[in-house]
Amino acid sequence: ADLLERLCLALSRPGVDGVLGSADVLDDLLLIGALDDRVVIGSMNRGGLAGAAFELDDRFTGHRPEDIAGHGFDAGKMLLRIDYDDPGSLDTIHSAARAVDAMAERKLPVFVEPFVCRRVDGRLRTDLSADAVTRSIAIASGLAGSSAYTWLKVPVTEDPDDMARVMETSTLPAVLLGGEIGGDQEGAYEKWRKALRLPTVQGLVVGRSLLYPADGDVAGAVDTAVGLL
Repeated sequence: ADLLERLCLALSRPGVDGVLGSADVLDDLLLIGALDDRVVIGSMNRGGLAGAAFELDDRFTGHRPEDIAGHGFDAGKMLLRIDYDDPGSLDTIHSAARAVDAMAERKLPVFVEPFVCRRVDGRLRTDLSADAVTRSIAIASGLAGSSAYTWLKVPVTEDPDDMARVMETSTLPAVLLGGEIGGDQEGAYEKWRKALRLPTVQGLVVGRSLLYPADGDVAGAVDTAVGLL
């Protein structure tokens, strides 16, 4: 209930286009009328549970392309995590490519969120170095038989000054994700501000850092993010 209240508050702020979520969240928001005239993006692959032995097996256990089309939603989003030391990553790449094909057949945009990952002491770590983010963008951009409806959902690199070079990897439109920002909300805003100046970066799709800001002011955090655009 607390999450839904925060989402409704965020959706009510000027300049917020819509919401990305899993079926349970989107169904509740739909039922209470919070999605009227909003862009709705369904989360498609939810199988890789955090901390599980199968964490990198990101199967498509969420919205299917036919669900997104049937509900009248606007787009889908998929996670694409690749570990060069895990042979199972090839299955993930293959299933993601076929999902992009299925979305393109329906003329539905799909946001691909690519990461290069590796296990360190048994825990999965995301590599946000410029080289790793560049590789992940190149892989995501080449998926499937058409990129006509593909968007990228990308993190800001460890060094924000690398983003201009990294984003030259692809001509596809992109949005920035929030990621873990700790208590440095102002630092995150500044990183987003710089990246939003790049020609292919079209917006922000940010979750926890806006819904659960360090100071507790959801409306203030959302309004600040909108102001960056």
